[in-house]
Amino acid sequence: QVQLVESGGGVVQAGGSLRLSCAASGRTFSTYVMGWFRQAPGKEREFVVAISRYGSTTIYADSVKGRFTISRDGFKNTVYLQMNSLKPEDTAVYYCAADTSTIDVPTRAALYDYWGQGTQVTVSS
Repeated sequence: QVQLVESGGGVVQAGGSLRLSCAASGRTFSTYVMGWFRQAPGKEREFVVAISRYGSTTIYADSVKGRFTISRDGFKNTVYLQMNSLKPEDTAVYYCAADTSTIDVPTRAALYDYWGQGTQVTVSS
């Protein structure tokens, strides 16, 4: 069983920055593929970014490329999402997810085994 706890959400003006954190339980954190997804009101959950087991590979949604950066710290069992140049359309609940069973870096939500409770990000115009 893996528990994921997100933090760092909040309200920010357009053009501002936020850093989300996701703390994971488990002794084998380095073997989890970690991802961030988001869901805006009335919309389906969408992929944002994912990072491979040891951090060598990252995949970003086109909508956040150049603005968001994912990283992971194996000593702290934590994955981070640095979000810069935020736009109102980035407003959503952001979810951290762990894929404990594959080597690839999936972008489909269905392939992730564990999910955090979500943290709200609101970008005002």
